[in-house]
Amino acid sequence: MRRMNFARVFGGQPGLPRARLVSVEADIARGLHAFSIVGLPDKAVEEARDRVASAIKNSGLTSPKATNKKIVISLAPAELKKEGAAFDLPVALAYLLAAEELSFDPAGKLFAGELALDGAVRAIKGTLSLALLAREEGVRELYVPQENADEAALVSGLAIFPIRSLAQLIAHLSEMGERETEARERIAPHVPRVVSESEDDLDGPDLADIRGQETAKRALEVAIAGGHNIALSGPPGTGKTMLARAASALLPALTEEEMIEVTTIHSLAGLLGAEHAMRRPPFRAPHHTASYPSLIGGGTIPRPGEVTLAHRGVLFLDEFPEFARDVVNALREPLEDAQVSVARARGSSTFPANFMLIAALNPCPCGKYGQKNNSRGGECRCPAMAIERYRRKISGPVADRIDLWVHVGEIAPENLAQRNKNAHAQSPAARERIRAARGVQRERFAAAEGISTNADMGAREIESLAQLTKEAEDALIVAARSLKLSPRGFHRTVKIARTVADLAGSETIEPNHMLEALQYRQREG
Repeated sequence: MRRMNFARVFGGQPGLPRARLVSVEADIARGLHAFSIVGLPDKAVEEARDRVASAIKNSGLTSPKATNKKIVISLAPAELKKEGAAFDLPVALAYLLAAEELSFDPAGKLFAGELALDGAVRAIKGTLSLALLAREEGVRELYVPQENADEAALVSGLAIFPIRSLAQLIAHLSEMGERETEARERIAPHVPRVVSESEDDLDGPDLADIRGQETAKRALEVAIAGGHNIALSGPPGTGKTMLARAASALLPALTEEEMIEVTTIHSLAGLLGAEHAMRRPPFRAPHHTASYPSLIGGGTIPRPGEVTLAHRGVLFLDEFPEFARDVVNALREPLEDAQVSVARARGSSTFPANFMLIAALNPCPCGKYGQKNNSRGGECRCPAMAIERYRRKISGPVADRIDLWVHVGEIAPENLAQRNKNAHAQSPAARERIRAARGVQRERFAAAEGISTNADMGAREIESLAQLTKEAEDALIVAARSLKLSPRGFHRTVKIARTVADLAGSETIEPNHMLEALQYRQREG
């Protein structure tokens, strides 16, 4: 839609859970020179005036600052906070259309990109969310910086045009009727690169590199197969961190839907690598000094934290009790609901947070509790109050949301010297068993929205899809009384047993599956 001295093009505000379409309108009127941007812009958007003016001048056109005109750029809807430099490109195009220095039909097109002073187009954050928005809004053509083209091309059904400079884009869009010039300057739609996953690219130690700890390895396999939260408790140096990091190579590759979801999050955070796509589940390991906003999310304008960056992957919290108590307690919502709500004075947001938690902790501040005459300097000498205070940092509600509690004990020196010939414990074999179990779960939950693993099941799914034999049910009831399982703990035990049965290829939960699940619910101390 265009009138004399008025023009409208379309851009977008990247964001979670989805981007927002933004109408960029330009109006030019007679009067004293002024160049203003309205529509709740942040500082980066306000500064677009100078970037756009210089980029237009250095692209061979008349700068807005060289005209004796009043220029108003409006970003609608006005109540939406506009952030970042992605609006530079649509602002420049809207002005050029209104000034009649450029002529093209903006219908069905969406533009995003930061402008350098010489007119070059720089990469932006959140391109994938804009591509999803474009497809949702029925946009046919998406114009993005060349560096972001591979990322945008992850969304099918769009023509992606990679832009190097404003001058190049102007030549592409111009409707001058010079066919030879048009053909020469035409930007070809982007052809995405084909990237195949190789197991050689998997990060993390092999399970065979970890001596002993067969029970912990088995528990880790069960946890990953069903997406369950797991806590590894034991003295320092026994392999807890290695076990946790081995999980990154055991996790199955993301599905296409999950890949787009995870890539969108990391794109907005500016954390995408050279591949421009997150094909492997993320593995996040924040330091125990991490603040509440960095882990959960926060800021004046709510931004996602580590729990969201770990979405569809692993959140590894080493030295778990050393995290601030309010940070640990804040994990209750994402662990239960797979999302986190962040409310601030300038707005509230709900971010996805469906991750698998791996927590590593010592039995006491010194790590020697329960290890009599060990090789690390004798017995624990921590005062009883210090031990109690250390353990109280993990509240009951948080502990109840951790499915598997596993002790990682000391390893005898003679076992360390032995070669590990147990092929069953090696990562490739475990990875195949996990893939098979996840495949069973995908079939099981094909008709259930929002459920992909056993850990995602609610009470209704447990009742209908987790079939227990009479003997397994009796064993569970007896154990629930003796272990004083809460209703949440009761249901989580059934979920674990369902995963154990999936790994064994069993359609029903047998007593041995239930007994293995129950041994993981016992927390030491």
